[in-house]
Amino acid sequence: MIDLDPAPRPQSLMLTFFGVHVLGRDVALSSGCVIEVFERVGVTEEAVRSTLTRMVNRGLLARHRQGRKMYFGLTPRAVDVLRDGHQRVWNTGAVNRDWRGQWTLVGFSLPEAWRRQRHDLRSRLTWGGFGPLQNGLWVAPGEVDVAALLGDLELDAHLRVFRGTVLAPTEVAQVVESAFDTAAIAAGYRAFLERWGDGAGADGDPVRRQLLLHTDWLELVRTDPHLPAEHLPADWPAIRAEELFRGIAREVAPAAAEEAARLLDTIGTG
Repeated sequence: MIDLDPAPRPQSLMLTFFGVHVLGRDVALSSGCVIEVFERVGVTEEAVRSTLTRMVNRGLLARHRQGRKMYFGLTPRAVDVLRDGHQRVWNTGAVNRDWRGQWTLVGFSLPEAWRRQRHDLRSRLTWGGFGPLQNGLWVAPGEVDVAALLGDLELDAHLRVFRGTVLAPTEVAQVVESAFDTAAIAAGYRAFLERWGDGAGADGDPVRRQLLLHTDWLELVRTDPHLPAEHLPADWPAIRAEELFRGIAREVAPAAAEEAARLLDTIGTG
């Protein structure tokens, strides 16, 4: 049995679950079947119901009533979030071998009283692969579509966005070291290898294993700035971790899909 430390938040598990079993389908899931599945990963019924309500309030899930049952389906906003996650996991990958020397920079200055806006901006920048180079200036490797990343935060008047290359006397290694905690990133991948290596988690419940695996991996990927491989150690653990994730994901997918088909109570939303 896999024990994640720290345990993933119920919303992270919920997004993973809907991403695996609902994304790309015009269906909604009953609260009852979601509760049954999440019991397998130690999430209580109360926590499931609270998370579903919170995600509805945040515009990530939509309610659909049929008789006495309540069903939950993805909103367009959630579809965008999950497609982005799918792109990162299966297409972009954990290792950046195609960097062309370009950096995207975002400078910002927000009023001190805007704590929520500051938190939302920093969270979104981190999701977009940015790290803090210095006060009020964040940087990400590659060409990031900042308008798409930050546009809905309505902070355009407080942002300054640039794209460019590193010039002497600055070196790329200095930027990487200053803006990103590579030791912590590497430690995350090594911990993943320890948790999931040597057949760990193969406890006979494919739905549980798949849900924990994908959530654990996505939590890593979403905080990985996708730094250029040429400026990282040759034994960068993300390479082995990604191979392990994809191998287990392929292995568990057929049995998890078969078990999910038995468990899930769905209605059409199309």
